[in-house]
Amino acid sequence: MTVVASYVYRNGKRVREAPLTPEGLALGDGEFVWIGLFEPTTEEMEALVQRFQLHHLAVEDSLTAHQLPKLEVYGTGLFVVTRTAREHDDEIIYGETHIFLGKNYVITIRHGSARGHTQLRQQLEAAPLLLRHGPDLILHGVLDFIVDGYLPIVDAIEDRVLEFEQTTLNRFLSRQDITSLFQLRRQLLKFTRVLGPMEELANRLGTLDLPGIDKDVRPYFRDVTDHVRRVSSRAGGLREILLSVFDLSSLLEQQRQGIITRKLAAWAAILATPTAIAGIYGMNFQHMPELSWTWGYPAALLLMLAVCSGLYISFKKSGWL
Repeated sequence: MTVVASYVYRNGKRVREAPLTPEGLALGDGEFVWIGLFEPTTEEMEALVQRFQLHHLAVEDSLTAHQLPKLEVYGTGLFVVTRTAREHDDEIIYGETHIFLGKNYVITIRHGSARGHTQLRQQLEAAPLLLRHGPDLILHGVLDFIVDGYLPIVDAIEDRVLEFEQTTLNRFLSRQDITSLFQLRRQLLKFTRVLGPMEELANRLGTLDLPGIDKDVRPYFRDVTDHVRRVSSRAGGLREILLSVFDLSSLLEQQRQGIITRKLAAWAAILATPTAIAGIYGMNFQHMPELSWTWGYPAALLLMLAVCSGLYISFKKSGWL
């Protein structure tokens, strides 16, 4: 059964359960209903379409996932699409929550979201003075609940980014480390693409004159906008840190390659001296200096050793070895 909860409220207090039947959805003066669904079927939505005159385009969107956050106005009602997110095994799993809002009803439809609204419902029911504002206050509560779910994701990603940053300072990154960095960067880019429309959505609810949204509730939506903006700012900062990790890793790798190149050049210069001397005296010419000298061979070896030692000491002092 996809109906998670369906209750009627009056003066901020729950008064009865509301089955999805004409009798169960009959509302008195001052009453409104909050219906929570999870991946409903077309047949289950049909009862709500008939009772609340939901627009067929909004209903079609509500039955289809993979929507971007948006706000649509249909007559005296609103249709809101939000994106939920949670982290699982270092991956961000996205879902959707679609919300129909009217004068005396609010319908929340979850797709792929593991976080139910039971705890949120209990929190709102514990504050009847707030809940008596009506469906618009519930809409704020759902949006705030979704945005609060973004914070643990940013915290977890921040820990991983800082760990990579420290790893880069301690040792050279392996191929697996670099692959993980690119995957993390891709997750941040996708997460940022979700945060942008969510911020715009909350901002419209907090600033525009919309049906079903009381002007006294708009400041609550502006508070949600601030929360989304802070999350977006932190995500942007993490992207900058990731770029700095890439740059730092590249600089350290270049430094290591430079050190290796200098060492190879130094040893090549040291080995070039005996090679040159031996090469000269290895040529088959009859008239060469000191060929008949008794101490010529030891002198050549001593010369090689002296020149190589001098080059080694020189390169050692200059930091090439």
